Amino acid sequence: MQISTFNDYYSKLTTVEKKNSPKELFYKGDFSLLENGRRVAVVGSRKVSELGLKRTHKIARFLVKNDITVVSGLAEGVDSIAHRTAIDFQGNTIGVIGTPLNKYFPIENKDLQDFIAEKHLLISQFPENYPVTPKSFPIRNRTMALISDATIIVEASEKSGTKHQGWEALRLGRQLLIMENVLNDNISWAEEMLSYGAQVLTQDNFEFLIESIPFLTTKREYVF
Repeated sequence: MQISTFNDYYSKLTTVEKKNSPKELFYKGDFSLLENGRRVAVVGSRKVSELGLKRTHKIARFLVKNDITVVSGLAEGVDSIAHRTAIDFQGNTIGVIGTPLNKYFPIENKDLQDFIAEKHLLISQFPENYPVTPKSFPIRNRTMALISDATIIVEASEKSGTKHQGWEALRLGRQLLIMENVLNDNISWAEEMLSYGAQVLTQDNFEFLIESIPFLTTKREYVF
């Protein structure tokens, strides 16, 4: 586990970003993934539908094709599919977890988490043995939004914790893309996000919108 490299990363954040960033970030793996290229968070339901699975796979594969690092939260469902797809297609992935690095949630993702820590990048803002509470995961979402140039919401319910990620992305000035199926389900928070700048991702425009995602977190002149 390391934390020293984050001090340099933190010093380059804008004032707004520093207010929304953890003061320490614990990590295992390749920290350069947090400093180079574009990163996009792919998030959504834990109990993902068959269509949601296919959509996640398609999006993550396209991100890899465009040399974009796939970021997600190592939860079951959309998160796991996004990570595994990036790995399967020789892309890069970052796992942002709501537990300390030495804990696993869900335990079924232990092998995946260990692989990401060894071959990619695993990060947490919680020190070892820090107690895990339900609040840990919305806090994690803020950090995931912070390190990503954009967030894509693939599938979600009205009560989904995914909404925390969406609001944090918008608050930080990051691009937020919501798949049209979420809007078709009349999810109220998703509809509200459109009025704050979120965009609808469709089968027709997803390639264009993903290719157009700006470098918001590595080319500092683009931020705010």
